[in-house]
Amino acid sequence: MVDGDVVLRPIKLRDQRAWREVNRRNRDWLRPWEATIPPPTPSGPIAHRPTYRQMVRHLRAEANAGRMLPFVIEYQGRLVGQLTVAGITWGSMCSGHIGYWVDQSVAGRGVMPTAVALVTDHCFRAVGLHRIEVCIRPENGPSRRVVEKLGFREEGLRPRYLHIDGAWRDHLVFALTAEEVPEGLLGRWRRARSSQTRSEQVGSEQAGSQNPSKPGNAGK
Repeated sequence: MVDGDVVLRPIKLRDQRAWREVNRRNRDWLRPWEATIPPPTPSGPIAHRPTYRQMVRHLRAEANAGRMLPFVIEYQGRLVGQLTVAGITWGSMCSGHIGYWVDQSVAGRGVMPTAVALVTDHCFRAVGLHRIEVCIRPENGPSRRVVEKLGFREEGLRPRYLHIDGAWRDHLVFALTAEEVPEGLLGRWRRARSSQTRSEQVGSEQAGSQNPSKPGNAGK
C-alpha cells in the first residue's frame, strides 16, 4: 500500500536491524505508550518480552490464522514505524483494532494519518471488515490527533483497559465503520489536508499583503 512517500508493507525478519535502530532512538518517546507485561498471577505462567524474531513469527502466525495484519511503515524509503491490525473477528462482528507507533523525527508530517487511512481502506475494501477501532490513552495527545484528523468517532472510555508502561491504563475508544467512509478514508484525508494547505496559503497571503512601510489610517 502506497501513498506518496508513505509505504505500508508486511513486516519481515530482515527488518530487524532497521526496526531495532528506530526503536532504540525512540525509547523515551515510545515508553509511556507501549504495552507491557503485567506481573504474573500465582496460578499463571511467567511471561517474557519476546525477541524481535519471536515477535515476527508470532505476527506471521496470527496473520496466517486471519486474526492480524502486521505492517511496517516506510517514509521516503526508510523504516519509520509499525502498524498492526489486531483482534480481527469475523462472523457477525467483522471488526479489528489498529495499534501503531512512529519515529519522532517524522511526527507531524502526516505519515501516521496516511498510514492509518491506507490500512483502514484496505480493511474495508479488500479484507471485508465492517468496523475499525483505535484505543488510545487519554494523555496521548499526538496519537489522539491522528484519529481526530481522520474523523474517527470517540465512543467512550474503557477503564484500565490495557497494561501500558507498567500499569493498567484507561483508554479512549475511537471507531469507524465502512458506511461512514463510502468514498474511502484516504480520499477524505487528502481533501482535508488540501483544504488545510489552502487555508494556510490564504492566511499567509493576507498577512503578506499588509505592507508595514505604508502609512496606516490609525490617525483618521
